[in-house]
Amino acid sequence: MRSQERYSEVFLEMLRRAATQLPDDVVAAIRRGRDREEDGSLAQKALDTILMNVDLGREQSSPICQDTGTPVVWVHHPIGVSTRMIEKSMIEAVRQATARQYLRPNAVHTLSGKNTGVGTGAGIPFMHFEEWDEPEIEVRLILKGGGSENASSQHKLPDNRLGAGRDLEGVRRVVLDALVQAQGKGCAPGTLGICIGGDRVSGYEESKRQLLRHLDDTNPIPELARLEEQIFREGNELGIGPMGFGGKTTLLGVKIGTLDRLPACYFVTISYMCWADRRAAVRISEGGDVTWLS
Repeated sequence: MRSQERYSEVFLEMLRRAATQLPDDVVAAIRRGRDREEDGSLAQKALDTILMNVDLGREQSSPICQDTGTPVVWVHHPIGVSTRMIEKSMIEAVRQATARQYLRPNAVHTLSGKNTGVGTGAGIPFMHFEEWDEPEIEVRLILKGGGSENASSQHKLPDNRLGAGRDLEGVRRVVLDALVQAQGKGCAPGTLGICIGGDRVSGYEESKRQLLRHLDDTNPIPELARLEEQIFREGNELGIGPMGFGGKTTLLGVKIGTLDRLPACYFVTISYMCWADRRAAVRISEGGDVTWLS
């Protein structure tokens, strides 16, 4: 049966998996990048170190990065489920995961500068609830590191500096410019979650939601699929490389979604995710049975 204790138990395991086990599609993308780099180059050495760290994290159930990030959570639930109970359960799970050192105590009170010490605080974890017609509860999360968050950005079109208009070519220009400005910061190679449209709030939420997608999927909207492939190819031709050392692997993936917008606004929002593209997902049945999703 579903209960707060059961939710917390499942969410604790979910957080452990996300923090210590990099998804297979992400590992495969890093390996492909490693094989493209020149033998003995700093780029190849950086990716070798990353892959070694990924293996150790999985073997030892230890975080694959010292910055375990903010848990950003999307919950789909049937009618009648208490979202307040789910939120309390996730908060408790984050506290337990912090105590067990799956997560670092990351929550800092903004005015006092003091760490809460338990991994939770105002807005941490950050949760989104959506009702659906399925009987199960589905929970998906990413762990969004601070360094990669600093490399994220939002842009307003048109941008005369870049000659970027209100079209997909304009989107391409501002995204590539943002990648150049990052210059390997945010722990490249990165994955870009992008939202075209929306407002300044919804754009960031949707851009982060795009990071739930598998790196090897294909956008169902043909023009967005083409744009994803183009930005991915051209981004990797910039020569920034892993950690900014130079090389052929600046990006692991590009994922783009859209939201409708006001006539006066045309925002392009970019959520930069570091190489530690951490995510986890689970479904919980009415009886409390758990199915782990990829």
